[in-house]
Amino acid sequence: QIKDSATSTRDVLEQHFSDLKGTLKKLLDERLTSLLQEVDVIEQESIKPLDECQKLIEHGVSTADDLLREGESAVDGDVGQQNEKLCNFTKKALHIQLDSLPEVPSLVDVPCLSAQLDDCLLTILKNQIFRHGTVASRPPVQLEEFVEKPGGILVRWCKVDEDFSAQDYRLQFRKSPGSPFEDVYVGSEPEFLVLHMDPHVDYQFRVCARGDGRQEWSPWSVAQTGRTTLVPHEWTTGLEGYSLSSRRNIALRNDSQSCGVLYSKAPTYFCGQTLTFRQVLFGIETVGQPDRRDSLGVCAEQRRGDESLQRDQAVCVSTNGAVFVNGKEMTNQLPAVTSGSTVTFDMEVVQFGACSNEGGNFKLRVTISSNNREVVFDWVLDQCCGSLYFGCSFSYPGWKVLVF
Repeated sequence: QIKDSATSTRDVLEQHFSDLKGTLKKLLDERLTSLLQEVDVIEQESIKPLDECQKLIEHGVSTADDLLREGESAVDGDVGQQNEKLCNFTKKALHIQLDSLPEVPSLVDVPCLSAQLDDCLLTILKNQIFRHGTVASRPPVQLEEFVEKPGGILVRWCKVDEDFSAQDYRLQFRKSPGSPFEDVYVGSEPEFLVLHMDPHVDYQFRVCARGDGRQEWSPWSVAQTGRTTLVPHEWTTGLEGYSLSSRRNIALRNDSQSCGVLYSKAPTYFCGQTLTFRQVLFGIETVGQPDRRDSLGVCAEQRRGDESLQRDQAVCVSTNGAVFVNGKEMTNQLPAVTSGSTVTFDMEVVQFGACSNEGGNFKLRVTISSNNREVVFDWVLDQCCGSLYFGCSFSYPGWKVLVF
């Protein structure tokens, strides 16, 4: 790892500074071209009126010279032609304004080009270059734990540099070693649940951090491999009153008049896991109209034809926060389910009596949490249940629930 990372770091540094050299040369060339163009424009604009003035003066001198030669010719000619030549000379001389010259600008008004080059640029660049780039022996954050979730992985990371004050974290993953890493999370939490992952497939993860008040990201952590063996939770298809997302993990109560319980496709919830329902925001109406039969929960078996999970062999919480165990309402109550609410179910086995394929007493310790409040109780079943179904029931359209 040391040799590989050192080689990789050298390659990164050499490539980076090579790119900087090319970019810096390009920028200097562009600036030089721009300044030379400014010189050309000033020269052309400044010299044009002077050229015109010079042409007028040269034309006046030439005209005066021609008139002078014509006058000399008139004086030197014979007496018969002299009067006629002098008459023509006089007329021409009266029409030519020999004392009229264009205004010539004073010397101080004529542009005098020069270049102003501040030598402090080299000092600034030198100081910036000498401070540019650092070499870290290890990243300030490292991946700490991968927790399998149905169709996902809960990724946790931690700081290994106690002097580093993290403002944000950035988590990336990729499916195959040859593919590029993709951002999956940017935020301040030290963990993130990555969903929509294929079971029994290795994914590579890496994380970095941004220091408090800084813009640049830290070096990446050592890439590590995580996988899940748990199939994703899915709602069952075909129930008329519900529409499902493409991954079948979101159920929307539609406008159909049909009513009933929507169950999971399979008994994919196992004790020791956390089952989460999240009320997803939906359009302008964030949630549908509530009904006392509306429920989210877990059951030992599917029952077609039931209108609610508030029945035997099921535990659930209604949208008004009431908790039902085997169809009986508990005295303890949770907050009502509203837009963005998250309801979680956690269960552990407390087994007593005989338990076999023929049946027996089976007790589960259930914890239901919602909006920072929770209720804990024991749920007694008449048979062993290695896995459980989950379900929901809503009477009116507009409810939209994500399960994971």
